[in-house]
Amino acid sequence: MQPTASPRVKICCISSVKEARMAVRYGASAMGLVSSMPSGPGVIGEDLIAEIAATIPPGVASFLLTSKQDAQSIIEQQRRTRVNTIQICDSLEKKHYQHLRAALPGVALVQVIHVRGPESVHEARSVAPYVDGILLDSGNQSLAVKELGGTGRTHDWTISNNIREAVEVPVFLAGGLNAGNVAEALNKVHPYALDLCSGVRTNGKLDEEKLAAFFHQVRQWTSQRESM
Repeated sequence: MQPTASPRVKICCISSVKEARMAVRYGASAMGLVSSMPSGPGVIGEDLIAEIAATIPPGVASFLLTSKQDAQSIIEQQRRTRVNTIQICDSLEKKHYQHLRAALPGVALVQVIHVRGPESVHEARSVAPYVDGILLDSGNQSLAVKELGGTGRTHDWTISNNIREAVEVPVFLAGGLNAGNVAEALNKVHPYALDLCSGVRTNGKLDEEKLAAFFHQVRQWTSQRESM
């Protein structure tokens, strides 16, 4: 897919209506709401996810991060939380995507690919026809306790760029992004959207100064690119 001129920004690990409103105010186009995970930050209950999702304004996507690996469990989560996008953080058998499409018309599907080596390009290409987007993160599904996101680590952005060039769906870039490295990430990957959690938080709470600094860097990069 061709690079986007102005990347969108998804703020993940949203834990309250107040945090969601702050993120929207600074220009976020998507909110990440983390349901039960084997590890990692930002997990909140499904009742709170539903409460936050109901307050997110039109035009801003509500992402449910799920670790479930079967369609029926994911469908039930969506119906409880009423989000408009499902972020599938672990692998799924192909048959489950068809079930999700049939049961959840109008709900977008975004598959996470944990970039660990060149094999991730093949993984992304094989799943791209079944989803509306690919999200590149830095987890590790092979650990005894799986890491499915929120590690705060970067990965090899050269591989991320190869994935972005290889698939025909939008690519979200996650993993260790912050105000200090976002321009480099954009130059190397040119993703459709950026996704971050720890890079705009202090002691687990959304930090307004870090949020402002991050969006400033994104706007500055976009302005420089448009003037070229």
